[in-house]
Amino acid sequence: MDVSLFDFDLPEDLIALRPAVPRDSARLLVVRPGGAPELEHRYVRDLPELLAPGDALVVNATRVIPARLFGRRTRGEAVARIECLLHRRLDGARWRAFARPAKKLAAGDRISFGDAGEGAACLLGRLDATVEERGEEGEVTLAFDLAGPDLDAAIAVAGDIPLPPYIAGRRATDGADEQDYQTMFAREPGAVAAPTAGLHFTPALSDALAARGVARHETVLHVGAGTFLPVKVEDTDDHRMHAEFGVLDAATAQALNETRAAGGRVVAVGTTSTRLLESAAAPTGRIAPFAGETDIFITPGFRYRAVDALMTNFHLPRSTLMMLISAFAGLDVVKRAYAHAIEQRYRFYSYGDACLFLPQEPRR
Repeated sequence: MDVSLFDFDLPEDLIALRPAVPRDSARLLVVRPGGAPELEHRYVRDLPELLAPGDALVVNATRVIPARLFGRRTRGEAVARIECLLHRRLDGARWRAFARPAKKLAAGDRISFGDAGEGAACLLGRLDATVEERGEEGEVTLAFDLAGPDLDAAIAVAGDIPLPPYIAGRRATDGADEQDYQTMFAREPGAVAAPTAGLHFTPALSDALAARGVARHETVLHVGAGTFLPVKVEDTDDHRMHAEFGVLDAATAQALNETRAAGGRVVAVGTTSTRLLESAAAPTGRIAPFAGETDIFITPGFRYRAVDALMTNFHLPRSTLMMLISAFAGLDVVKRAYAHAIEQRYRFYSYGDACLFLPQEPRR
């Protein structure tokens, strides 16, 4: 498909730079494709009224790591400032990363991250790595001098929370982001971007959903930096998705299959949960346990097998996430919803408001 079909103009002042307070006070545009009304204005805190007893929410319990590292490449007397965004762990000591400026790096180069001086202990601010190789589009493979938990601890000290470019380009990351850019479900470190639909949930909302009889199930998909990358090709067939690691355990798979067998809906919270569920689903719609990498790319024409409803934030134009929701609800419906959201001044992107796509009622 032509990527330009997923384009739209967004006023810059609609890009949210901070989350709503409290989180569940964010606006929620309910979209019912083919329904009446097709569009309804609500708030995230209204979610229990919009779902039915017996429905099941699926959230992503990944935790964002401080994956943005700033360092110095030293080559003889020449020193260059380098920024690296870790996006995929290869083993205990090696990561793939996007580097800027990558043209100043070559295989064998050494990079020192952190601000500690010579002789400082690694875990107190010094972290060194060797560039193993340089790939395409600024990607490099880094082999760190530390490994395992020691490397994780050093990254936690030396790294910054990797806010998306549309936020980081307009303000500095600060202490508030360390909490704001994590969901209440975050428990498994490994993501370099937040599963942002989950940012809207609060303990009070979770309790209200449970009281309504809506179950909650946790999966893990470690969101990679590929979520920040624009689609640079003109045709979706030419786009390459970056793989992300995910886990959906046997107990969760069984519970979700039982939900659908009883007539309830599987409601994915976010595009990351959606991608994992659809990666784990058979053509029959039965959900199986899953543990591994997925590079599933969902575009219009894809037949959803596991997800019955979808809650998600407002996404960037020409992005793979716009393609995913268009495959779910229909491109024309999504275009109308986004135009309406812009007209009504909804807040967009990671810290912004949300959509709830409800294409069908419970089957009971």
